[in-house]
Amino acid sequence: MSHTESSGESPAILTVSEFTAMIRGVLESAFPTVWLEGEVTDLARARSGHIYFAIKDENAQLPCVVWQSTAAKIKFPLQDGISVLCRGRLSVYPPHGRYQFVVQKLLPAGIGALELALRHLKEKLAKEGLFAAERKRALPPFPRTIAVITSPSGAAIHDFLTALRDRFSVADIVIVPVRVQGEGAENEIAEALHHVNHWAILPDCIVVTRGGGSLEDLAAFNTEVVVRAIAASRVPVVSAVGHEIDVTLADLAADVRALTPTDAAQRVLPAKSEVLERLAGLATRLSGVVRHRLQDARWRLETVSQHAVFLRPTDRLRTAAQSVDQWDARLTLAMRRIWERSRQRWEAASEWLESVSPLAVLRRGYTITEDAETGWLLRSAANLIPGARLRTIFAEGQAVSRVETTHPTHDSPSN
Repeated sequence: MSHTESSGESPAILTVSEFTAMIRGVLESAFPTVWLEGEVTDLARARSGHIYFAIKDENAQLPCVVWQSTAAKIKFPLQDGISVLCRGRLSVYPPHGRYQFVVQKLLPAGIGALELALRHLKEKLAKEGLFAAERKRALPPFPRTIAVITSPSGAAIHDFLTALRDRFSVADIVIVPVRVQGEGAENEIAEALHHVNHWAILPDCIVVTRGGGSLEDLAAFNTEVVVRAIAASRVPVVSAVGHEIDVTLADLAADVRALTPTDAAQRVLPAKSEVLERLAGLATRLSGVVRHRLQDARWRLETVSQHAVFLRPTDRLRTAAQSVDQWDARLTLAMRRIWERSRQRWEAASEWLESVSPLAVLRRGYTITEDAETGWLLRSAANLIPGARLRTIFAEGQAVSRVETTHPTHDSPSN
């Protein structure tokens, strides 16, 4: 009896679907994506476009499924009895409760371990975006310095330099010698790319090139270290590896892929004839522009020369002189009016002052009496004492006297 049963606890009960889902999760997480090789058997094509078959060897077989999106990419006839390479992952088909291999890529067998590894590396680097078109940079139209990474004794550099003779070559060609095949060649190429990108004065572009050869001969240009070095370059890279039919990972990572070393020379430098033709075209356009501007300037000059200011130059001076005369007359009249108004105001003010002036009162026979010592104005005899000195101001002149007696009026206050 189990512990659960002896303890009286109810055992956990799962549905078949739940248990199958648990198995599926364990299988899919436990087994990574793998490559399998085997013979196709029990091939069946569904109307949905999916393909079902089993892959087998002498001791075992494995159910496989190719979904319609993957099946559409198969480029060879798939049939029972052929050997294939399958890349995919393990999964579980819940309705039947059996595991199956979901094929993500299908190739005919016999391509060799080197090509299989190359395909795997290509897929890996492509996922990282190292071959993406948006990373590609344009080459400068007239580079001043070109670094060529290649074998100095190979045919590639000879073809490259020979092709430059027909180009508009104003650039300095710097050859960076490396081995282009054999053990360690990929490291030399990657180090050369790194070195060139750290020159004190960077070149305008880099050409990585070698002649044709077998897949093994071109192996250095299909390595991860070279692809990453090309992708990391601060300078645009032209890859010219092998013949036209050869496509290496270096070609895919480069900013420009040239079919041959000769094609690389044609891509980095323009042809002399093209440059001369372009210069001739620019000269024609420049001549036309200058001619047009001269004609426009002549027309404008002729138009201006017909203006009245040039035909009758004194007219404006006479008009200006007449305006000055008019302004002078207006100013003189304004000044006269201002002076007349000012004179009238002055006369009116004088008459008013004259009317309120004490001198006008004095001229009518009145006088002003003040204390000769203090200068105080005297208005009443009651304020006088005998012997006080007085100053009397007349309309014409003044006199000093002394008080003998005073005769206050009857209504004056008594002392």
